[in-house]
Amino acid sequence: MNKKKLFINTTLAGVLAFSAFSPVVFAHDALEEGVSKEAYVFDHDAIQTLTHSMTGEKNLSFLREAAAVQIEVKNGVQNNMADVYAHKGFAYTGTHTANGANGGVRVFDLKDPSNPVEVAVFADEIPNTWQEKVIVKSVNTPHFKGDLAAVSLQQTSRNNANRPNSVGGVLLYDVTDPYNPERLGFYELDRIITGTHELYLTTQGNRALVLASNPYADYYTHGEQKDFQIIDVTNPAEPELLWQWDPRELDEVAEDFNGYHWASPDGKTRPVFNHSVITDNNAQHAYVSMWDLGTVIFNIKDPENPVYLGRTEYADNQKGAAHSAALAKGGTVLIETREIANPHGARYESAYGYTRIFDIKDKTNPVLLSEFKTDLTYDFSAPVVSFAKTVHDPKVHGNTLYLSYYSGGVLAVDITDPSNPVEIARYTPEGSNVWGVFVDRNYVLASDMGQGLKVLLKNNGNSHGRN
Repeated sequence: MNKKKLFINTTLAGVLAFSAFSPVVFAHDALEEGVSKEAYVFDHDAIQTLTHSMTGEKNLSFLREAAAVQIEVKNGVQNNMADVYAHKGFAYTGTHTANGANGGVRVFDLKDPSNPVEVAVFADEIPNTWQEKVIVKSVNTPHFKGDLAAVSLQQTSRNNANRPNSVGGVLLYDVTDPYNPERLGFYELDRIITGTHELYLTTQGNRALVLASNPYADYYTHGEQKDFQIIDVTNPAEPELLWQWDPRELDEVAEDFNGYHWASPDGKTRPVFNHSVITDNNAQHAYVSMWDLGTVIFNIKDPENPVYLGRTEYADNQKGAAHSAALAKGGTVLIETREIANPHGARYESAYGYTRIFDIKDKTNPVLLSEFKTDLTYDFSAPVVSFAKTVHDPKVHGNTLYLSYYSGGVLAVDITDPSNPVEIARYTPEGSNVWGVFVDRNYVLASDMGQGLKVLLKNNGNSHGRN
């Protein structure tokens, strides 16, 4: 079906100078070799010189860039942005590893979405760490009532003898007053583990839980600790490990699995580790992105005794790389994004990472409905090995799937018919390096690793930041 395209191109004066850039390292399969990781961080002045483009079907042409702001310099250092989350009219952005890391979580007041104001920094107190992911929820437990933030914490150099105070895990903060976050507790991992890369905060009645992704924990600890853990944070001052999952319980994973190199049934040695995890709205199921083991689904109604239900699988010639997940259609459809930066490999198809969509009405048997690819999927022009051309994170709002796509920016995809996804809009900043996307009913937020926070307004700008 042909779609009428609308193209908007806004050009601002200025020339980019190399001195405005700072290098940054991506996150991916950290044990994979031969992947280029370099990108750049723009300073405040350089951002003002950038252009952006927006293409899309007529009925989404009202999306427009309302703001683009870099995070503030902290202690003379320009850090860079990681993921983004919003809660009650405030944006919470993680930070990555540029210029020594320790950028903390940044809080932006979105009362005026066209003028986000950075109002607080927190979770930056542990040296030589970076804070990629933050989830904020309103929580009401016997021990805490208010807005709780769970922050993932990773070491820039794990188990480093020269950095004895560096450690990873999950930091917990009271952000009921977003201007004045207060630390409540810390779930600390062994220093031999890099830390918690992604996480999800959820509630079951008056109980609060964190589902944590600790990549390579199994591998680094020789099976003593596991990559997927459920932590009780009902009392945020005293987080407690409830349960962790051993993939060796699956018939297709051998008892001598070393925590990373999986001898899969197709005869290949595939990488397996936990990259991220989400839950459904009522915390009945967990969806765990276990790279080449696929998206693994658990019933977590009893979080001390979760039950394995099923997982997604791949064709023999497909790299797995299950990176992130989202749900659609009331939890009956699973979106799986696959971060593949190296498009080539012996006995695998040549392709950058793309999105797969599954019917999961029967969670013991996910059924592939479609695969969504873009012009970047098979673009093997230089650089041949590049994160720029792979999909990253998914979010869903109604029948629209939003994808962060590094150099592609933010893509909007119509999934009214999940078996036939159709791209309907694309927002691409010049020099785009979009890491995360978050969808509110009033706006779409994007976090660009080099450029900071982007705010896309809907409804022709007649939206308000606070609900």
